[in-house]
Amino acid sequence: MIDTKAIEEHIRGILVALGDNPEREGLKDTPKRVAKMYEEVFAGMNYTNHELAEMFDKTFEECYESEDSDRIVVMRDIDLFSYCEHHMALMYDMKATVAYIPNGKVIGLSKIARICDMVGRRLQLQEKIGQDIADIMTEITKSPDVAVCIEGYHSCVSARGIKKNNTKTFTAELRGAFRDNPNLQIYLR
Repeated sequence: MIDTKAIEEHIRGILVALGDNPEREGLKDTPKRVAKMYEEVFAGMNYTNHELAEMFDKTFEECYESEDSDRIVVMRDIDLFSYCEHHMALMYDMKATVAYIPNGKVIGLSKIARICDMVGRRLQLQEKIGQDIADIMTEITKSPDVAVCIEGYHSCVSARGIKKNNTKTFTAELRGAFRDNPNLQIYLR
């Protein structure tokens, strides 16, 4: 679990290290506010991928033949955010596309969005977000045919260093038929 008291102490220390006074009016409650924010935005760190799969394992038996690979499920433009593990900088305006070929059952659509949300609430890289979502989707649906594409902005690129604020990063985790069949990849655009 996230230790909010330790976060408060460390934020207080950061404020001092920055040369500010953590007791001044505007900063007095900042350590507590930051700790509460971190508890919320990093909530996904409290769970393994397997635990998230168990949490969001709400599936329905399909009403068509599972061998029919002409049927796919695609959810586009799922909003999410995360924090880069290299700089603890915000990755924002992120959109995920999650697709899979059902293998005897389908997952509730809201669960796909919840998986994306919780996976994003960790310190990590955009590539790892896609891998984690795909791992969880595979565990829940038992389908080897899963794709996760993510596009987003990184404040470690836009607000520091190179300062290129219109640069988007695109990542794709393609598995099974999505990797092997380019015709399926058109659904990911």
